[in-house]
Amino acid sequence: MEKLLLIGIDTRSMLKSALKLDYDIYSTSYFSTSDTPKTKNQKIILKENDGESCGIFEDNFNGKSIIELSKDYIDEVDYIIPISGVSPADFKKRDQKKILGTKDVENIENKYKFYNTIKNEFSTPLTFNINDIDEAFEINKNYPDIQFILKPIQGNGGYDINLLNNSKDIEFNWTKFIMQEYVSGVNLSSSVLSTKHDSKTITNTRLLTMNDFKNNYDFRYIGNILPLSEKSIMREIKNFEKLNEEMEDTSENIAKKFKLIGSNGIDYILNKNGLHVIEVNPRLQGTFECVEKAFGINMLEAHIKACKGEIIEIPKAKYYAYKKIIYSKTRMKYYTLDLDNIYDLPHVGSITEKDEPLLTIIDKNIDFEKLYKKVELTSKIVNEASIKYQLDKE
Repeated sequence: MEKLLLIGIDTRSMLKSALKLDYDIYSTSYFSTSDTPKTKNQKIILKENDGESCGIFEDNFNGKSIIELSKDYIDEVDYIIPISGVSPADFKKRDQKKILGTKDVENIENKYKFYNTIKNEFSTPLTFNINDIDEAFEINKNYPDIQFILKPIQGNGGYDINLLNNSKDIEFNWTKFIMQEYVSGVNLSSSVLSTKHDSKTITNTRLLTMNDFKNNYDFRYIGNILPLSEKSIMREIKNFEKLNEEMEDTSENIAKKFKLIGSNGIDYILNKNGLHVIEVNPRLQGTFECVEKAFGINMLEAHIKACKGEIIEIPKAKYYAYKKIIYSKTRMKYYTLDLDNIYDLPHVGSITEKDEPLLTIIDKNIDFEKLYKKVELTSKIVNEASIKYQLDKE
């Protein structure tokens, strides 16, 4: 039996799908939630224990350390699928041959190189490579009518993005960053399957960030709703079918331009000036489980087949699916919640720090309104629990 390694921040959802396939499964992850399937060959960085803190993800996570921990697995397996948090570029050249997915990611993961590659062909925000904060302010003087944001030149999940304002006290956790025109609007995304010769959009989705709920300029990724429709986009769109077609065409053209392989995602912002390409996620996306629930397919199998040259027949969606990551409102100790649509569950008794990811809500329904109401009700219940089980109360 061939051996397959899943490696990244959280392998839970991929493991569930992988265990349905004819592979000997290996897994290395940062998180290991209480609902993560157990396998014979499994390594975990974060050990959750009763009464102990899970810490601050941004301070503790390092994708290269996961690869280092996996050295023996990498030597042993036939295939590797890197997921969020691990870059194909960080593997040794000889090991990259085992990767199922897009391998050449230099002009994708480096956001300034990505901008330069697409700026003459696709609508995308004005972007500058910045050496320090003083240079950012100097450039800003030449564009008085544009609001800029600062973001890591590499990174994902919407972490460490800040509005450029008059304060020079902005602290950065990285050495290289870009200054990018801030485009306000509706966040959207496409999930695309690609072989060396063809690309096909599985679905377009409504992408959600913290800013969608709090209007606080916090751009951390918080979830998706799919498939994209006049209801799930949650905005009044004059010609929705045209938008859907434009996203599909653009995503498939970008997939071909960057020679994407397997399942990949393309993120957009839509406003009155049209559709703006923001970035490409050259890996399996956060929509993974939503696609499986809505379309009734095994996304890991679809990814592997595309990497080997076959794009599966994509059925029509039978349901709407909604994913929402909940960040803890307090520093809290986790206790079991009796809910049927929560995943990525902490180990009972472990401590989640304030503003750290607590758990994920994922659900489906034929009726969009019913789905949205149920997920938001679950969100309310979880947030109330974080207050109920709060530690260090004043």
